[in-house]
Amino acid sequence: MHFMTALKAAWQQRDSLLCVGLDPDPAKFPAHLQGRPDAILEFCTAIVDATADLACCFKPQIAYFAAHRAEDQLEALIAHVHARHPGTPVILDAKRGDIGSTAEQYAVEAFERFDADAITVNPYMGRDSVEPYLAYGDKGVILLCRTSNPGGSDLQFLEVGGGLKLYEHVARLVADEWNASGNCGLVVGATFPAEIARVRELTGDMPLLVPGIGAQGGDIAATLTAGRTAEGTGLMINSSRAILYAGKGEDFGRAARELARQTRDAINAHR
Repeated sequence: MHFMTALKAAWQQRDSLLCVGLDPDPAKFPAHLQGRPDAILEFCTAIVDATADLACCFKPQIAYFAAHRAEDQLEALIAHVHARHPGTPVILDAKRGDIGSTAEQYAVEAFERFDADAITVNPYMGRDSVEPYLAYGDKGVILLCRTSNPGGSDLQFLEVGGGLKLYEHVARLVADEWNASGNCGLVVGATFPAEIARVRELTGDMPLLVPGIGAQGGDIAATLTAGRTAEGTGLMINSSRAILYAGKGEDFGRAARELARQTRDAINAHR
């Protein structure tokens, strides 16, 4: 299934714009999982099973797996999502960005090894570094545009001519030239609602992945006002740590579900 088809179906069928980020830190796991060789997989599958009906997608961050030599558990996690919760898109948060020949290998890694439905990509090396991902026409390619970290302004807010800032140029370039297969999205942080509105203005109904609510303090109401489409969708609003570590004990899945439900409902209140 095309990533965008699955995403739109999830928005509608689950009445949710919530993306649950999977950033597993074993040091924060409940005591009964500490020291287990499969702890990352067990923790993440429990979160997935507890929240799947409340989320429009999941977003595992590859660094949290690779740092613990757990890439095999990442493969198993994505396979679990596809098998147990079919139609739920999985975005591999890798932020890859390299020359074409290397990008080809990263694309194989994301889409063939891990079987992700989409990947985050850094566009700042230009089109040839992005084309290997775009070649997978049914997979999502979600490009960094206006990131949620304060230092993003060091480059993304630079004037590049024509009255545009660099992030605006990226948004327009992706929407007008790179999205031939209709599989592109953009990352725009919830910490910058004015820029969310500007990106929405430049890109029409292109899906936006919005990190920065929850632990980073982004405002849900401002994010929805700035970024929702006329249909009340168009956003994947990510929350990771707040949901993952809502509980400390063996009932951590139940606690994560309750926080995910509260977050989804808070988002829906402003749709």
